Order: sequence, then C-alpha cells, then structure tokens
Amino acid sequence: MAKAKKQEEEIKTDGWKDTFSDLMNLLLCFFVLLFSMSNVDQVKYAELVASMSNSYSIFSGGAKAIGEGTLISSGSTQLNELDQYITNMGKANESVNEQNPMAEYEKKKKEEQKEKNEELYSEIVEQSEKKHIEDLIEVKTDDNNQYVMISLSGGILFDSGSDEIRKGAKPILSRVSEILKQYPKKMIKIEGHTDNIPISNAKYPSNLWLSTARATKVLEYLVDTRGLNPKNLEASGRGELNPIRDNSTADGRAKNRRVEIKIYSTSN
Repeated sequence: MAKAKKQEEEIKTDGWKDTFSDLMNLLLCFFVLLFSMSNVDQVKYAELVASMSNSYSIFSGGAKAIGEGTLISSGSTQLNELDQYITNMGKANESVNEQNPMAEYEKKKKEEQKEKNEELYSEIVEQSEKKHIEDLIEVKTDDNNQYVMISLSGGILFDSGSDEIRKGAKPILSRVSEILKQYPKKMIKIEGHTDNIPISNAKYPSNLWLSTARATKVLEYLVDTRGLNPKNLEASGRGELNPIRDNSTADGRAKNRRVEIKIYSTSN
C-alpha cells in the first residue's frame, strides 16, 4: 500500500497551476492598466498614444505578433515601468496645464490692452485734427500700450525760465482740455521737461523745480479755468532727465523743453 501511494504522488500533474496563476496575474495587470487608461481624458490619451508609439513601438510601426514587440519581449517587468511612466507623464501634463491658462490669460490681457490703447490713440488724433491743433501738438503712444501722450512745446507754452503760461498758448490748452474732458474716468498725468542748460533764476534752484512748476501750472489751468476733475490729474517734473533729442544743438534743446500730458487707457 505504501508503494502504491508513493507512485500516485510521483505522477501528480498539478504544476500547471503555477503557470496559470502567473498568467492570471499578468492578465489582471493588463486589464487594470486598460481600466486606468479609460479614465483619462481624450487629450491625455492622445498624448499617451503618441508617447508610447515613439517609446515602445506598439501602436504604429511596432510588432505585429506576440514576442516581436518591444513591450511584450521585455517581459512583465516593463508593465511596472510603464505604470511609472504614465504617472510621471500625467504629473508633467498637469504642471503644464496649470501654467498654460495663466499664460493665455496674460497674453489675452495684453492684446486687449493694446487694442484699447490703439483705439484711444486714433480717437485723440482724430479730435486734434477736428480742433485744428494737429500741427501744434504731437500725439504718441508708449511701447507698453499703457497711455497715449499729448506733447506740447515748452517754447509755445512758456517764456524762458518762467512758469507762467503765455496768453497766446491758452487757446491751445483750451482745445486740449476739450479732448481731455471726454475721458473723465481716466488717469491723466502731466509731466514737465527741460533741456540740460542750468537755470540761473532766483525763483527756481534747478531745472527740476522749474519743470515741476510748469506742469503744476498746466494742471491748475485745466482745473480752475477749464473745469477738469482734479482727482484724475497728477503733475510732476522730470527736469533734464528724459531728453528726446540731443541737447548739444539748439533745435534739440527746444524739443526737450516740453510738457507731456499722458492719458492712460485704463479707467479708474
């Protein structure tokens, strides 16, 4: 009886269970992978397909039979590597997607600001032509699309070394004020500028003082005489710090003596 029992144990053929268990594990991993891929959105899936096509050659141009493809021939250990790859790729995509909306928002905001500034520039140029002062002022826009500037020559507005507005310049300022009145909610900054010749005047110790006084006089005229809202106006002087021409020539110095009125395209 003992000998017969020993023979039965020797011919026992249940070793297939180990192979079957391994196969089931592999199938389970495969279907879990398919399930995880089914939950991503279309954009991420398309990115995954493209990445896997280039990296593993199993979608386009890859193997056509089991054992030929890179993924299958490398064994089941590559499933773990693929899972890690998908996870890392998802994190990278999330990082990019988090940055893109802000970049798109900033780009759109800049484009809108540029359109506003260009529209404001066109309006002011058109109004200056209607009021017949286009030859007496200069209209410019800044590179950053923040404001439109009306520049008036200091030689037209003031006598040398003085901050008193010339009588003949007041009609020009009056027409400029009519343009400014159409933008009651916009910030308007008035800046005075001089050439680099030191002032020899008992009233003003430097060009900075003179340029500030001139800008202030223009502001007071716009408020007191023309009725503009002082809450939207600012005056400042820059002296000789921001020349637009070479101060070595008389013509250049005359261009640098100016008053700039900047109308900002954004509203308060």
